[in-house]
Amino acid sequence: MMDLAYVCEWERWTKSTYCPSLPLACAWSCRNLIAFTTDLRNDDQDLTRMIHILDTEHPWEVHSISSGHSEAITCLEWDQSGSRLLSADADGQIKCWSMADHLANSWESSVGSQVEGDPIVALSWLHNGVKLALHVEKSGASSFGEKFSRVKFSPSLTLFGGKPMEGWIAVTVSGLVTVSLLKPSGQVLTSTESLCRLRGRVALADIAFTGGGNIVVAAADGSSASPVKFYKVCVSVVSEKCRIDTEILPSLFMRCTTDPNRKDRFPAITHLKFLARDMSEQVLLCASSQTSSLVECWSLRKEGLPVNNIFQQISPVVGDKQPMILKWRILSATNDLDRVSAVALPKLPISLTNTDLKVASDTQFYPGLGLALAFQDGSVHMVHRLSLQTMAVFYSSTPRSLDEPALKRPRTTGPAVHFKAMQLSWTSLALVGIDNHGKLSMLRISPSLGHPLEPKLALQHLLFLLEYCMVTGYDWWDILLHVQPSMVQSLVERLHEEYTRQKPALQQVLSTRILAMKASLCKLSPCTVARVCDYHTKLFLMAITSTLKSLLRPHFLNTPDKSPGDRLAEICAKITDVDIDKVMINLKTEEFVLDMNTLQALQQLLQWVGDFVLYLLVSLPNQGSPLRPGHSFLRDGTSLGMLRELMVVIRIWGLLKPSCLPVYTATSDTQDSMSLLFRLLTKLWICCRDEGPASEPDEGLVDECCLLPSQLLVPSLDWLPASDGLVSRLQPKQPLRLRFGRAPTLPSNTSTLQLDGLARAPGQPKIDHLRRLHLGAYPTEECKACTRCGCVTMLKSPNKATAVKQWEQRWIKNCLCGGLWRRVPSAVPESPRRAPLSCA
Repeated sequence: MMDLAYVCEWERWTKSTYCPSLPLACAWSCRNLIAFTTDLRNDDQDLTRMIHILDTEHPWEVHSISSGHSEAITCLEWDQSGSRLLSADADGQIKCWSMADHLANSWESSVGSQVEGDPIVALSWLHNGVKLALHVEKSGASSFGEKFSRVKFSPSLTLFGGKPMEGWIAVTVSGLVTVSLLKPSGQVLTSTESLCRLRGRVALADIAFTGGGNIVVAAADGSSASPVKFYKVCVSVVSEKCRIDTEILPSLFMRCTTDPNRKDRFPAITHLKFLARDMSEQVLLCASSQTSSLVECWSLRKEGLPVNNIFQQISPVVGDKQPMILKWRILSATNDLDRVSAVALPKLPISLTNTDLKVASDTQFYPGLGLALAFQDGSVHMVHRLSLQTMAVFYSSTPRSLDEPALKRPRTTGPAVHFKAMQLSWTSLALVGIDNHGKLSMLRISPSLGHPLEPKLALQHLLFLLEYCMVTGYDWWDILLHVQPSMVQSLVERLHEEYTRQKPALQQVLSTRILAMKASLCKLSPCTVARVCDYHTKLFLMAITSTLKSLLRPHFLNTPDKSPGDRLAEICAKITDVDIDKVMINLKTEEFVLDMNTLQALQQLLQWVGDFVLYLLVSLPNQGSPLRPGHSFLRDGTSLGMLRELMVVIRIWGLLKPSCLPVYTATSDTQDSMSLLFRLLTKLWICCRDEGPASEPDEGLVDECCLLPSQLLVPSLDWLPASDGLVSRLQPKQPLRLRFGRAPTLPSNTSTLQLDGLARAPGQPKIDHLRRLHLGAYPTEECKACTRCGCVTMLKSPNKATAVKQWEQRWIKNCLCGGLWRRVPSAVPESPRRAPLSCA
């Protein structure tokens, strides 16, 4: 139920250079970026506090930052968008890191705050008021609105108009709470206040948020004999100054300290965590000795205060008038365990009902209901987050290095290798752990821990979480870890069925996201890998269509209730004439007038449209071959209609600027290539358009398409390169062993290399997949690549035209598929040295 996917470790470090940071901090973002800390010691014995950020698909490409923190980094926290990172240290300094140029391997810190000399023990971003609840009991419902509902939740602080204000809150070891607000102007507004009048040492703390916009802080001095205290914190802005108000809430003593048999066995509280950031009513506590631990789960509830009969006779209690008090009640506790070294809590907002405790004994166990406990013996236990019942166990074993004979390994008498920090992914299907040697381990977690599932039910679990990622925009890499090749076809079909059941407005919002999701799923099976190119091409076609239509402007501002782009689509759908000029005369050509420089700057995109239409028509006679990219377009009436509309637009623009037209190499000088292609494209579109019944292309159309290669030179299209990521090559029970900073030689995917158009010769020119510009065999321009699909584009724009800038701004933050960008170095003719890949 839990198995190792891969291990990534550092090159051999000398003991004088490298040491894992203590305490070790680790954080996992909703974009599947992982941040963790280590320390480096130089020749002068000075420590450099390092923050390492990596993408889970390319863990060896770690980006290491010299943080500038003078003391040990105690906290790392990602924001809700997964694009900014907070780091705090034992000197009270907090830094906010953000992506430079929106690159996942380029980070900079421009703002921060400090409580000088006061170590930070807890840190969190302020809540933005967005909370989505998952209703697992409605996972079979047809509407996304029933499965995922928006919970009424107030932001921690709002600006004028109700917009949430960004910022962070931290708790220090001396009992101070500090809040920093990021003003729209870029300035940081910071205020510090005591948690209570009698300040005391705070060894452990955690932060949670309430639906009313308040903040709850839990604090403990580290001794199990002392109470765990809770405080309500309210943040406001008064006269351009940040104001903090605190209030004491009910405290609790751990149950083990009140048990005479266990009173002195667990002297220290080592872990204090709210079960979720937006669930301040439930808290997890861990008390430990040198060798063992005990875990308790507590819940804050409203209880009626009993009233003496004498007072009831004077003033009877009626209905809701009974006095209520807040009181902590223990939900569950474990027996004596091995010493806990790390705790990881779920981020999935499962909507819990009154049957919380019953779920643990049901035949199903949903993701998000479990938390992870790591122990000093090297094991990891997944337990139900309320009943603390163990659902699955993972026992780690240290893999031996290839160049280290087993007989020469020294026997160690020290503590076993164990996780010092852990984090669960945002769907709770993966767990990352950093051990006491600084090594990173990635674990798969079954969606139904401890309970064997039928394939149909396992598919339903994965489908439900894929829909959740589609709605929230979170990255779904951790879900792909569990998709077997035999499941891909069913998942894609079921995902499409659920998508088509949604309202048209929601379908339009999610249209690009579902295509990207289908493409990433199809990479995992040799039977469907050919469709990856089709899905990415459809994303590109949709982007080009919307961009080119947005350039059209009505001739008179007060004429239309429909835009020129809408009228273009309506007329092209209504007129089925195969003559492009007869379709064109029905349009108001004055709405298509553009600046000459703009038309010339768009030539590469228009050329791609023309080349793709030619490629599709030439491939029509071979439509029975699923190994050929573009296969699915031949029966896709919507996409063929888009291409037909673009051909008409290009024809009109060619009258204004002939040099912007696609260039074809024809055997005859008198041949009108665009008219020929439009005629054949229209015949193919009529066969499969939505309005009429679908039919097979007639023999005459197929014969004409067979003659096309003798009339026009068919260019080779540059499809997306084969992915160099891990997820399509990870196999169960065979974990990969990787090294930071060394790209591995991954097992080749033979099914991908056999596809027409994907195999590239070593000296073949590369292309900018977004601008459709040739970069040469060894590009000298600095480029960036997508972390998911491998799309490559230049980092800096070579064109200054406004229309091209509009096109490029669409991809400044994310790729076509929604993946993040990472900077890639300029190519060199020599092939880089790669490390061999072995199984751990």
